[in-house]
Amino acid sequence: MIPVNKSAVLITYPIKDIAGEAKSLAESAGYSVERTVTQKHLTRSKFGIGKGKADEVRELIKSLNIEFVIFDEILKPTQQYNLAKLCEADIIDREKLILEIFRLRSSTEESKIQIKLAELHYEAVRIKEKVRLAKRGEQPGFFGLGKYDADVHLLDIRRRISVLRKKLVKEERRKVLQRNSRARSGFPTVSIIGYTSVGKTTLFNLLTGESKLVGIELFTTLSTSSRIVNIKGNKVMFSDTVGFISKLPAYMIDAFKSTLQELIFSDIILLVVDISQSYEIIKKQLSSSFTVLIHLGVSIAKIIYVFNKMDLVNPEEASEKCKLLGILNESDNNRVMISSKTGMNLSVLLETIQSKIFVDMMKVDN
Repeated sequence: MIPVNKSAVLITYPIKDIAGEAKSLAESAGYSVERTVTQKHLTRSKFGIGKGKADEVRELIKSLNIEFVIFDEILKPTQQYNLAKLCEADIIDREKLILEIFRLRSSTEESKIQIKLAELHYEAVRIKEKVRLAKRGEQPGFFGLGKYDADVHLLDIRRRISVLRKKLVKEERRKVLQRNSRARSGFPTVSIIGYTSVGKTTLFNLLTGESKLVGIELFTTLSTSSRIVNIKGNKVMFSDTVGFISKLPAYMIDAFKSTLQELIFSDIILLVVDISQSYEIIKKQLSSSFTVLIHLGVSIAKIIYVFNKMDLVNPEEASEKCKLLGILNESDNNRVMISSKTGMNLSVLLETIQSKIFVDMMKVDN
């Protein structure tokens, strides 16, 4: 568990599921949300929120002696600066919050490099803006540094980014060798993907007999884990991957590219969805997942939709949601309703995987 010792005001949208996710993100990074302020639009020009709401946040910070403001949207550097100046508090926008969680969750050398690369990109954008503000006389220096020192710092960041990218290239080469080795072994590969906290790792544990950490915190998985499973005499490689999340900037996807590239070379992708959530949230999460897959150049034809947590919803409601989403019928071999908690329809999922692998192999042979 990550200790919670940083008091914060959360600014988010007035929608229950979205506000709940934002609070979970904040808590996953070690923040204690003391108050939540909502507004329909979080992309207003000066502060992200209206001046009245900004003043309300400022008064909350003063009266409750709060240190941080969590802003559930990606702020421009100028907006972040304006709100920080008004509230006299540290402003943590969604982008920075995700980076903080990534850093706390990283365990492998590769994931640490990837996260550092993303953090440096985030920092570089803000240094450029602070230099611009200093030129206009709107900000006195850069953390006590002059423009020249800020420029030197920016050059240093670019140098460090270059060094980290070279390290990731080496890691990519190592993974290519691993993939080639697996290809020679003839094992089909199945990658488990999905929005964070939909039950990916629980499903991976169920399929492989593993006991990987499953937590209520977001982003428990930040690196790929793979295990070989025997399905009716056929060996199949299953991999648990990084969880997706909405509004993830392209540069963060690029930072994790060497990890996510496993999806390109997978024979089948299990896209796990929490079917107990509202239709609107499921639609948003699928959209986020597709954005990542398309960005990576992954074929959508590889997907089997795995609608998880059927123990929390009735079959009619689940089928209606699938219909609204435009997901085809189970007979089309591209979706399965399961519960990774109870094991419901696990055998159906395994049969679907085996059938799809066999059909795809037949297509290749022909």
